Amino acid sequence: MRIPLFAALSAALAAAAQAADPETRTLDEVVVSGAREATPLAATPAAIGRLEARALDDAKATRIDQVVNALPGVHMVDLGNEQHSMSIRQPITTSAVYQYLEDGVPIRPVGVFNHNALNEVNLTGAGGVEVVRGPASSLYGSNAVGGAVNFLTRAPSAAPEGRVALLAGSEGYNRVDTGASNTWGDFGLRLAHYSARQRGSWRNYNDMDKDSLTLRADYALDPQTPLKLVYSYNELDTETPGSLNETDFRNNPAVSYQTFSYRRDKAQRLSATLEREHGGVLNALTLYARENDHGQNPAYSIRSCTVSATCPTGYVGNINVNSYTSLGLEARQRRHLDWRDGRLIVGFTFDRSPNTYVEDKIDVTRDAANVYTGYSLSTRNREYEVLLQNASLYAQYEFTLWPATRLQLGGRYDTLRYDYTNKLTPSSATGAPSEARTFEHFSPKVGLTHELTPATSLYAAYSQGFTPPEVSSLYARLAVPNLKSAVFDNYEAGVRTRFAGGRGRLSASLYRLEGYDEQVSYSIGVGNSEPRNAGRTRHTGLELGLDYAFDDRWEARFAGTLAEHKYLDYDASSTLSYDGKIAKQAPQQIVNAELAWKPTSGWRAALEAQRVGAYWMNDANTVYYGGHSVFHLRATWARGAWEWWGKLLNLTDRKYSTSASSSYSGSGAYTPDTHNTYTPGDPRTLFVGVAYRFGAAAR
Repeated sequence: MRIPLFAALSAALAAAAQAADPETRTLDEVVVSGAREATPLAATPAAIGRLEARALDDAKATRIDQVVNALPGVHMVDLGNEQHSMSIRQPITTSAVYQYLEDGVPIRPVGVFNHNALNEVNLTGAGGVEVVRGPASSLYGSNAVGGAVNFLTRAPSAAPEGRVALLAGSEGYNRVDTGASNTWGDFGLRLAHYSARQRGSWRNYNDMDKDSLTLRADYALDPQTPLKLVYSYNELDTETPGSLNETDFRNNPAVSYQTFSYRRDKAQRLSATLEREHGGVLNALTLYARENDHGQNPAYSIRSCTVSATCPTGYVGNINVNSYTSLGLEARQRRHLDWRDGRLIVGFTFDRSPNTYVEDKIDVTRDAANVYTGYSLSTRNREYEVLLQNASLYAQYEFTLWPATRLQLGGRYDTLRYDYTNKLTPSSATGAPSEARTFEHFSPKVGLTHELTPATSLYAAYSQGFTPPEVSSLYARLAVPNLKSAVFDNYEAGVRTRFAGGRGRLSASLYRLEGYDEQVSYSIGVGNSEPRNAGRTRHTGLELGLDYAFDDRWEARFAGTLAEHKYLDYDASSTLSYDGKIAKQAPQQIVNAELAWKPTSGWRAALEAQRVGAYWMNDANTVYYGGHSVFHLRATWARGAWEWWGKLLNLTDRKYSTSASSSYSGSGAYTPDTHNTYTPGDPRTLFVGVAYRFGAAAR
């Protein structure tokens, strides 16, 4: 499909110029993710979406996707019980093309990316969320290709406050939230916690336990020297019913094909940030530690095999545990320069993360109803250790090029080293021999911002991102593939404006992202594939965001994306090429819109619409998912210290799939139940909640 992106952007620019009130200068919106410190959004040459604390509170979210999907260009996909995948300037993917952060500190180290990593974040402890769309490797290093999602912890309150909330859902979800905060002189403390339990949901074998806690302490050593400590604890224990075939998705979406698969995550993080500003120079040092244990018996690994001595039941799977500990630091200095009002930021980062992985093969049994009912341990497939080390230097310099125009130059040099030790005898069944290898990359960025009017700014930028091979891609086989880092060049332009006296806000960004040496799964023969740098892709799109307050009672927001994700060079095998095909799971349109009504003080009701356009389920572009539209209704009433709310998700009880894919290559016999898999979305679900606020929060 040809998308008239330049025409659409031109129309958006024209509308912005006509709507903007040049005589009205509204307060600058400030972001921290574009430069690692507070910077006016109008002076940031990047597409950055920000959600404030009020937006987080209005959403009454039970999952992070219910919040971030309100931003243009962002589509986080619910895979059940806080598991997820993501689409930001990429197809819906589980690949390592995103960087997830908390207060600028990566949640996970390089080399062990997990697409479910955001279940290691406590949304109740966040005071805002910022999403940098497009490569952010010049500041945040590898994996920040599609974008970087930065959760900003909420600071302690000046006066004592607290909150207790209870939530119950019609499909077995129950939750309690607690929080408290205060400041005593130079010391402030905030606690945010929730515990969620799910029992007896609409899907079989779908119970979940989740506990999450964030503790933040701020201490002023003196007026110019703040110290911030953040501790985060997240534990998830969930059953995993898995995806469904074509027939069951259409006719029996509640079914689960297994009764024993699970996911168990336990993650802890501790960071300390000390800043000192004197004479126009800011010095900042962040030290952090991580501890993560991730164990699973994944439903997707269960497969059939020929009955034999090594496969006595005809079905096999695996149990694996992946653990790491981390110690890291970031040292940063910012100074203002007199020449053309310059600002220079330089920094150094280092991350040391020993990682262990153990995988055991299991023999799986099925019953007469064709359900996987149990398993027994068989042999050890993998046992290895990898010492992951990432060191980098980065710099960013910006200055006034001419009146109302700022130029930003930046770059980051990364060195990544994997020291791999195989604890087993190397073989095709146990992995590669021990070795060490290093990846190096320099990621540049050039950006320009121009203040067209006091209310309207334009920007244009070039940036580069990269992602090195994951540990699992390198060492899952006897022969280590000679993989290179994938590199992405991003070109974009955008406009931001406020109009109607500041009651309206519009942003539009146009981008083209070129990917080189992308890792693809190359098929050598039936049941035998390996990762190769064989791909080149092009991602183009238009992202549009609009917020408007009609008056004190009515307000609306709109977030829309038009995109095309195409393979330019992708040979899946020596006889199968997908050159020129649209990438699988790549919706061309994604829309999230909301209309909110506030009839009186304390009341708010909102209708939200989510549209995911049609997309190809396979790379051959022969199997199609028609897309879906889902509506949600939320209502809140607050009076004094009390707050009541209700939300009805999937208002029309639409049957849909949050993720649909097909393994059909485009040749040979096509069997939907064999090739196609679907993750069914939740049916119509009612949630009701009540909260009591005390202290300053009740006013």
